[in-house]
Amino acid sequence: MPTHAYIMKAKKSFGQHFLNREEIAERIANSLKLEHTYEGLLEVGPGKGMLTKYLLEKDLDFVAVEADRDMVAYLEHYYPTMRGKIISEDFLKLPLDTVFENNKSFGLIGNFPYNISSQILIRLIQYREHIPELVGMFQKELAERVIAGPGGKDYGVISLLVQAYYSGEYLFTVSPGSFSPPPKVKSGVIRLTRKPGDDIGCDPKFFRTVVKTSFNQRRKMLRNTIKSMIQDESLLKDDSFNRRPEELSLAEFVELTNFIEKNQAK
Repeated sequence: MPTHAYIMKAKKSFGQHFLNREEIAERIANSLKLEHTYEGLLEVGPGKGMLTKYLLEKDLDFVAVEADRDMVAYLEHYYPTMRGKIISEDFLKLPLDTVFENNKSFGLIGNFPYNISSQILIRLIQYREHIPELVGMFQKELAERVIAGPGGKDYGVISLLVQAYYSGEYLFTVSPGSFSPPPKVKSGVIRLTRKPGDDIGCDPKFFRTVVKTSFNQRRKMLRNTIKSMIQDESLLKDDSFNRRPEELSLAEFVELTNFIEKNQAK
């Protein structure tokens, strides 16, 4: 195939922004801390392989998933050891429990495309049994929302859904100039570590419903946002229901979920 076939330009349809700084790629790769606890490593959207080459050095069963078929050809050309290690599919449609044989647990890592970042986090939660650790670069605003604590404007639905199962840490910020083409916003790298056990203290599906309902109108008091879920509104007279959802901790949302489930409208 002629060389010019491998002059890859970023495609907007795939949300591509290629990392162009070696030291950042190496720092991301070295941010994995739980490698001894799992056998596999899955990279999402390897792009031109800037991060990939550092991941290939690790003593893990490495696989990358890349939806752009042109990019797959590029990677196999410049990184021959990648042949057989690239899944040419849409990550959001890939059954993650089938990526590695023998039900191996694995780390999830990547310079994640901005346009599917939230969905990647939802899939992390869905397959949490298999994924003890995530290290990823997101749009800075989303990265801050994921790890935010109660009381601020960044705290919301995605904060609670992720933190129910993972502890989060903001690692560092990456400027737009570190990419080609540069995005319009800064990026943030975070590490998520799965919490021990899977019991969050309430029904997980109902927890999601309560969290999403509470934040549908985040500026309103809880008594107004959840009253449709309660059989008897007189139960909401307590001052604790005068608070807005952003003021409640994860533990308090678990309590709220159990309270509503016990007293929910029939």
